[in-house]
Amino acid sequence: MDTPLREPTFLILTALAAAPMHGYGLIGEVDTLSDGRVSLRPGTLYGALDRLVDAGLVDVDREEIVDGRLRRYYRLSPEGEATLSAETERLRRNVAAATERLRNRATNPGTPRRAAGTGTPRLAGGPA
Repeated sequence: MDTPLREPTFLILTALAAAPMHGYGLIGEVDTLSDGRVSLRPGTLYGALDRLVDAGLVDVDREEIVDGRLRRYYRLSPEGEATLSAETERLRRNVAAATERLRNRATNPGTPRRAAGTGTPRLAGGPA
């Protein structure tokens, strides 16, 4: 699976980086990690877990019976860890670039810039 990862996938891998978890534990952890922005339904989660297992990013850690029901725990595989690490670094670079641009804009708000392809100066924040 290539980066960039979709946000739910990124959050599932992030949750599993801490420890193996079962499905409903992952639903709660993704909710916590995203401050409630990403809410996974069981069908969506288990479909994603199947794809992640098929892609080699997640492994089944163990299974147990709880209250007569099978509970399957998943863990981040070494390939999943490498993918999560690469995606985290990609996002970190993007955030650093955006932060730098915003910092420069804040310290030089009236710096004229050239409108794309026109050779005409424009003020920062003005229409392109």
